[in-house]
Amino acid sequence: MSNDFIISLKQSVVEAFASLYQHSLTQDEVKIENTNPSFEGSFTFVVFPFLRITKSKPEQSGEAIGSFIAAKHDEIKSFNVVKGFLNFELTDAFWLSYLSNLQTAKSLGQKTTSPQKVMVEYSSPNTNKPLHLGHVRNNLLGYSISKILAYYGHNVVKANLINDRGIHICKSMLAYQLFANGETPSSGNIKGDHLVGKYYVMFDKAYKEEQAALIAGGLSEEEAKKQSSLMTQARDMLTKWEQGDEETLALWEKLNNWVYAGFDISYKRMGVEFDAIYKESQTYLLGKEMVIKGLSDGVFFKKDDGSIWVDLTEDGLDQKLLLRADGTSVYMTQDIGTADLKYQDHNMDESIYVVGNEQEYHFKVLKLILKKLGKPYAEGVQHMSYGMVELPSGKLKTREGKVVDADDLMDEMYATAQERTEEQGKTDGLEPTALSELFETLGLGALKYFLLKVDPTKRILFNPAESIDFHGNTGTFIQYTFARCSSILRSASITPTVSDSVSLDPTEKTLIEHFFRFDEVLKDAAKQMSPALIAQYLYDTAKHYNSFYNQCPILKADTDELVGLRLGLTATTAKMLETCGDLLGMKMPSKM
Repeated sequence: MSNDFIISLKQSVVEAFASLYQHSLTQDEVKIENTNPSFEGSFTFVVFPFLRITKSKPEQSGEAIGSFIAAKHDEIKSFNVVKGFLNFELTDAFWLSYLSNLQTAKSLGQKTTSPQKVMVEYSSPNTNKPLHLGHVRNNLLGYSISKILAYYGHNVVKANLINDRGIHICKSMLAYQLFANGETPSSGNIKGDHLVGKYYVMFDKAYKEEQAALIAGGLSEEEAKKQSSLMTQARDMLTKWEQGDEETLALWEKLNNWVYAGFDISYKRMGVEFDAIYKESQTYLLGKEMVIKGLSDGVFFKKDDGSIWVDLTEDGLDQKLLLRADGTSVYMTQDIGTADLKYQDHNMDESIYVVGNEQEYHFKVLKLILKKLGKPYAEGVQHMSYGMVELPSGKLKTREGKVVDADDLMDEMYATAQERTEEQGKTDGLEPTALSELFETLGLGALKYFLLKVDPTKRILFNPAESIDFHGNTGTFIQYTFARCSSILRSASITPTVSDSVSLDPTEKTLIEHFFRFDEVLKDAAKQMSPALIAQYLYDTAKHYNSFYNQCPILKADTDELVGLRLGLTATTAKMLETCGDLLGMKMPSKM
């Protein structure tokens, strides 16, 4: 309904220019904006850009256009002109009718009229370590973007590409072989991904000790690296893996399966899921075949040492290695093969890669290579770049074991939610199981909101202690507002109804106007792939509702009509909070 009215208002502007100035405008040229809070009104048409057509002063132009439009719309209560800003104030009847329609609508927000099939690839972990804080932002962004695009009407496939091969995987395998003494997740009472990650860190420690000993014996740092027995063994293991050595493959499968089981536990708790799983061990050979074919077709070239490259200098980039001289693949080779396999499986219009901003160059190159190979899906490749997450203590280094583990982080968020909730005395009347669920909901809700409210392109400095607060721009404040709405609705003795005989308080009108803008926010969030826009709208919803709540009695309003209206506002607020929260992967507690 909101889009319909804006379209109608734009059309009236077009008709005004045709009638008053004998000039043809298109609706695309007409911009209707939200009125500046310092002016009276709900919607504004800015006259300034059209003064060359009206050939009169801004105030005169605004008055003439405003009079023409107001005569055509019963919904317009009045208009005013502030310099070149033509502001329209709508009738209470319009807003009440809109609220009534929202209450009966099956879902909120108008969907796209041009749905596409979109794949969103996120998470992309390595099987040599558990998920960490950086993965958390990646997963939450990817999942939220998938939810937003699907809600907006697109056909979305959520994909995960697992990096399960390479020298880094062999480092964990070798360390396990040398130091584990047969330890398993069960015998060590440890999640499988944590167990494998432990041996990845152990390899790095032993490798550094070995280098230090070699350097102490008179070798240079570079010579020490070359003569490292551990690194030589890891490379030999990778060669055996690529040759299909049964013993090596058996160890690889055992450790990977432990990691997958650990990942599944973390993903479930985090609340993310996937429709398709790809593994680089299954795609790198396809990529090699495509590169070799590209060489024979003259798309790529071979250097004297036998390595295969692509020349992107005419595209403003440089030359890029695709296959090493020994025939082994690089990351780009694998991504070429994976891109092709994903398209074969799903035939999507767009393929969105949720990957940190340090890989922007990589995805520019990938898109160019796919174009040079003549792939029909190349244009649909998009890199959804995002900034890194840091702690007050600085960046994270996995190889040294200095990393904020995702599972530990979720545990910390649970504990912080428990502490803050008990401090506020908001646990009365809840059974232990319900309390545990509440702490989990609040803790993960705070984490998700904190990481998603920031523009994806920006770096985040994450402090868990700041993310849980019952006041301010936090997930907890929003969840508490939902619980407040739920409590009021449970206490009500009448059904929420909207009567057209009541007059709106300014805070009631502001809240309904805010609902009206959800269509625009949803559209922008889908177009920009920005959960931050939904998060800001979610916070504003909670703020506007609390302003209304503090200004207007609800259950003790003067008349049944007012009680019904305010219960309607409360029910719609709860519906909006739950809808937007779901787009961020947040659960809303009905009691707290």
